Amino acid sequence: MRRLLALGVVVLPWKIKRWLLRRFWGYQIADGARIGLAYVFPGELVMHEGAHIDHFTVAIHLDRMECGAHSYIGRSNWITGHPRRGEHFRHRASRDPTLFLGAHSSITKQHIIDCTDRIEIGAFTTVAGYRSQLITHGIDTHQNRQDCKPIRIGSYCLLGTRVTVLGGAVLPDRTVLGAGSLLNKAHTEEYVVYAGQPAKKVKNLDPEGAYFHRESGFVH
Repeated sequence: MRRLLALGVVVLPWKIKRWLLRRFWGYQIADGARIGLAYVFPGELVMHEGAHIDHFTVAIHLDRMECGAHSYIGRSNWITGHPRRGEHFRHRASRDPTLFLGAHSSITKQHIIDCTDRIEIGAFTTVAGYRSQLITHGIDTHQNRQDCKPIRIGSYCLLGTRVTVLGGAVLPDRTVLGAGSLLNKAHTEEYVVYAGQPAKKVKNLDPEGAYFHRESGFVH
């Protein structure tokens, strides 16, 4: 019944939808935030001023989703997870099925975001292009069970199209992940391009580059 009600809410005018999401779901949605024709129903939702989720995005089965001020999630993204109360991953007591998107950051179109464990994307970062996958869970063949690890993407990062980022990976602040790359471990060096399968440092970047000093997330 609740799922049918949610489907009905999706197509309502925004002011009515926002009131219902605040009143009956308890979501914290700033007056200047907005959700389009999107099925966005995590356990908890926090949308700060100017945050925007565009049409046809789905966000379900994660415990919490927080969108920073003026952040943007584009069309047709699939954002999912596995709630803490689920039967799997009980050996991961600290698992946090959360998506945190920093201020002025954006996820463009047609990406898959698996928040079985926490995915944190820092401020002023762009998940660019199409069809990238951020995947926090997989099968542990030694233990024969599902396992998961968090992903952290720093601030002022740029992720190219069709990248794959796996659980346990860290992309440091002010770095670029080249198109088609596989990031499968934690890195630490800033102002570099990581690329390849698996990704490794391939190029230094100019610390004075304008992208790394933006005061507005949108790139003209």
